[in-house]
Amino acid sequence: MLSGPFLEKNFIGSTDDFDNSRIVMLGMPFDGTCTNRPGARFAPQQIRVESVGIEEYSAYFNTNLSDIMFYDAGELEFPFGDTKKTLEIIEKNTDEIYLQNKKILGIGGEHLVTLGTIKGVLKHINNLAIVHFDAHTDLREQYLGVELTHSGVMLQIAKLVGFENIMQIGIRSGEKQEFELMQKYSTRAYVPSELSRFKDKNIFVTIDLDVIDPSLMSGTGTPEAGGLTYTELMRWILELKNYKIIGADIVELAPDLDITKVSTATACKLIREVLNIL
Repeated sequence: MLSGPFLEKNFIGSTDDFDNSRIVMLGMPFDGTCTNRPGARFAPQQIRVESVGIEEYSAYFNTNLSDIMFYDAGELEFPFGDTKKTLEIIEKNTDEIYLQNKKILGIGGEHLVTLGTIKGVLKHINNLAIVHFDAHTDLREQYLGVELTHSGVMLQIAKLVGFENIMQIGIRSGEKQEFELMQKYSTRAYVPSELSRFKDKNIFVTIDLDVIDPSLMSGTGTPEAGGLTYTELMRWILELKNYKIIGADIVELAPDLDITKVSTATACKLIREVLNIL
């Protein structure tokens, strides 16, 4: 045995006590359907490394991470080139988390991983609504003839929960028919007070980091100008604290695309705050 001390390999403030944890952080290093710049599969690992650079204390919620009792399970291992099997692995592990009366915080990876998570959640949670932060509609029926991609993940989820149970925030890019779908089903929201229509729902929050303006979040595969500031996003997160949040994920960080590591540091801080609403 060596005397150390050694650097922590897990996200800062996580507990080693799985049985008594309330939340399980699960890394999902997959970007197999990336339609622009790849690299999101490296995010979970880099987020853990960079998390030592942030404080445990949240000034927004007046809490320390070590008081939240979340367990960092590490990263799932996925078979190369097999999207369906990857989604099955995510679904299975999500199912196991909820079987043990815990909540998931998924760390992607590209946005398609959310589909596997939602399938696992739906085995245990009824009356589910999805609050979706993103620059993109993610409502494509297919991309280059492929149905299961990150550009169509919300359409696949809508087939499971219904469009009436989806709210989309920060959207500013997509095809015409996708915007027509959002208009048809009134999925777009602009101010945090609109969350009130989900006041009686069990809410899963999915955050694509490209919802943040690329001047602040350049480390993402498909940056879109005109996004939210971090402060604007936090107004939504603070409001969500008043609702029943049963799970969440944060996806689409591509850390190597931002050599300053500001994008990764921002993702770490957002993870800290999202842990506070679970």
